[in-house]
Amino acid sequence: MPFILLLALPLCTLPALSFALEDGCASKAQNIQQQIDYATQHGNIHRVTGLKKALSEVQTHCTNAQLQAERQKKVDEKQSKVAKRQQEMKQAMQTGNLEKVAKKQNKLAQAELKQTQRE
Repeated sequence: MPFILLLALPLCTLPALSFALEDGCASKAQNIQQQIDYATQHGNIHRVTGLKKALSEVQTHCTNAQLQAERQKKVDEKQSKVAKRQQEMKQAMQTGNLEKVAKKQNKLAQAELKQTQRE
């Protein structure tokens, strides 16, 4: 039964991805601006300088299509890793080795959790 739940977990992350894409570059720029404000308040001049450069780059070169492509690439990589773990677990289940099945199930859960946390 837990195996079936793990298979459904990647589907739960898709709405989070679409929500993150709504703001896109504006959200990214706002996040950098907040970091600039924080670094300025704490007198971290070098960090402010780097963040201002990053903000300028975002304002100049960032496109929502580019962000979407980057995020989709990350999702595809994570889904590939999860699929690999699912296949390993399936093979472990066929052997009947319960210790191996538990180990593979744990790896699969960790891979899916990391995917969820990054989105």
